[in-house]
Amino acid sequence: MVTEARDRAGGNITTVERDGYLWEEGPNSFQPSDPMLTMAVDCGLKDDLVLGDPDAPRFVLWKGKLRPVPGKLTDLPFFDLMSIPGKLRAGFGAIGLRPSPPGYEESVEQFVRRNLGDEVFERLIEPFCSGVYAGDPSKLSMKAAFGKVWKLEETGGSIIGGTFKAIKERSSTPKVPRDPRLPTPKGQTVGSFRKGLRMLPDAICERLGSKVKLSWKLSSITKSEKGGYRLTYETPEGVVSLQSRSIVMTVPSYVASNILRPLSVAAADALSNFYYPPVAAVTVSYPKESIRDERLVDGELKGFGQLHPRSQGVETLGTIYSSSLFPNRAPNGRVLLLNYIGGATNSEILSKTESQLVEAVDRDLRKMLIKPKAQDPFVTGVRVWRQAIPQFLVGHLDTLGTAKAALSDNGLEGLFLGGNYVSGVALGRCVEGAYEIASDVTGFLSKYAYK
Repeated sequence: MVTEARDRAGGNITTVERDGYLWEEGPNSFQPSDPMLTMAVDCGLKDDLVLGDPDAPRFVLWKGKLRPVPGKLTDLPFFDLMSIPGKLRAGFGAIGLRPSPPGYEESVEQFVRRNLGDEVFERLIEPFCSGVYAGDPSKLSMKAAFGKVWKLEETGGSIIGGTFKAIKERSSTPKVPRDPRLPTPKGQTVGSFRKGLRMLPDAICERLGSKVKLSWKLSSITKSEKGGYRLTYETPEGVVSLQSRSIVMTVPSYVASNILRPLSVAAADALSNFYYPPVAAVTVSYPKESIRDERLVDGELKGFGQLHPRSQGVETLGTIYSSSLFPNRAPNGRVLLLNYIGGATNSEILSKTESQLVEAVDRDLRKMLIKPKAQDPFVTGVRVWRQAIPQFLVGHLDTLGTAKAALSDNGLEGLFLGGNYVSGVALGRCVEGAYEIASDVTGFLSKYAYK
C-alpha cells in the first residue's frame, strides 16, 4: 500500500497546464538512465517519452556574457569560459599533478580547487552546485553530493586514473543484456513526458489502483505485539490503523524525525540535522522578439539553459529554456523560461512577495538574455518551496548512517529510510534509489516467506 498525505501522488512533481503553456514547478526533467526508462516503460509511457536535444548548449554567465560550457572533450581547447592557464591547471590536476588528499572529508569547493584549480570551481562547479542543489559548495560534501567523481580519485589516485580504472573494470565485467524494450537516448540529454513529469506518478497510480491512498496523513508508528508495525492515519474517512511487516518512509527527513521520535530519539535527532533551504520556481514568458539577437540561432532560442555564479551580480540561480528543451511547452511566438531563485546562500526570498520575485528574475534576465526595453513578462507561475532540496553537507553520510544504525539498535528492522536525502536529489536518483530499497524490502520479507 502507498499512502500520501496530499490529495495527489508524485511528491514535489508539480506540472501545470494553462493558457497554452505547460510548465514544471518542482523537478524539471530527468537523466534517462536505464532504471528511469524501465520505470517509464513499465508504466506504459514509452510513447510519451520526450528527450532533449543532446547537442543543446548550456551556458554560464561570466563577466556579463553567456558563455557555452564544453559538451565534449573536443570542445575543451576552444571554449572561452576559462583561460588557457586555467585549462592547463585543470588538465594537470586531473592527471594527478596536484596536492594530495588532506585525509579528512572535503567540501566540494576544497576538492575541486585542489584537483582542478580555481577557475573550474568558480566558473563551472560553483554555478552547477547552485543550479542543482541550490547549495553552498563550501559546505556541500564532495563524497556525498558527487560521490562518483570523488570515488575516481579515491580508487585511481587521480580523476583521470580513476576514470581509466573504471573503464578497465567495466570492460572486464560481463555485460548484462540490456532490456530490449528500452529506448536508446543519444548523447548526454534529459527527458520528460509529452504532458510533463506528472504523467509518471499518474501512470503509477493508475497501475496500482486502490493500493494508493491519497489524503492519508501518517500520525504515528508503533511496534506491534504480533511483530511488525501499526501505522495510524488521519484520513477523509476518519482515523485508520494498518498493520505492516515493513515500512518505507520517503517523507522529508524532518517529517520522518517527528514520526520516529517515540521509537528512537537518536534516529530522530540525526534526521532533524538535515537542512532544506528555500527555493522559488518562477516561470515567465516573453515574445520571441524580446530575446537578444545575439542569443538567437536561426531565429530561435536554442539550448538547455544557463547558470549564474554567485560572483556575477545576479540573484537568480539559473534559467531553463523550457520551450526550447521540450516540444509544446508554449504558444507559437512565445518563449517559456523557468527560473530558480533562493537556495542556501539566499534564504531572504522568503520575505519577498511573488511580484518581487518576478521583478528580480526579470531584472536579471534583461542583463544577458532579454532585451532591456522588452515588454513585461507574462507570468505563468510562481511556486515558493520553503524547504526545497536537502543539502548533502560535509558529514551527511555519517549523519544518515547514525540514523540507520539507531533504527537497527532499537530493533526496528523492516523500517527503511528513502527519498531524496537518502538516494540523491535528482528525480532519476530517487527512482534508482526506489529500486534499490525495493530489493532490500524483498530481501527482508523473504525471511518470513513460506519455504
